[in-house]
Amino acid sequence: MQVREVGSGASQRVLREKLLEAALRREIDVALVWRLDRWGRSVTDLLATLQELEHLGVGFVSLTEALDLPTPVGRAMAGLLAVFAEFEREILRDRVWPGLAQARQNGKCLGRAQTAAFHADQVPC
Repeated sequence: MQVREVGSGASQRVLREKLLEAALRREIDVALVWRLDRWGRSVTDLLATLQELEHLGVGFVSLTEALDLPTPVGRAMAGLLAVFAEFEREILRDRVWPGLAQARQNGKCLGRAQTAAFHADQVPC
């Protein structure tokens, strides 16, 4: 089984859920991902799904970080990477929100430009 998910998938991660369902049905032996941060969005999410896969007897390998999680060293490194990835996201968020607030305070118009849909009532039929 091969699942290829492209994009952020921040709100819904349908293909990841299909892969987890396949693991529950014992249809896969290993989950192979390009990067560890593409699998888990938070430490809690990452650890929960990795524990679930381990419980099901499914290995987890991340190519970019050269992590083979069935090994003790691989599990330890994955935990460390996940902690630092979450820390990096939080630091970035802590910098962005004050910057956006300051831009609004200075009169900057943020967000996407208005589209024709917002002016639909002005378009003649």
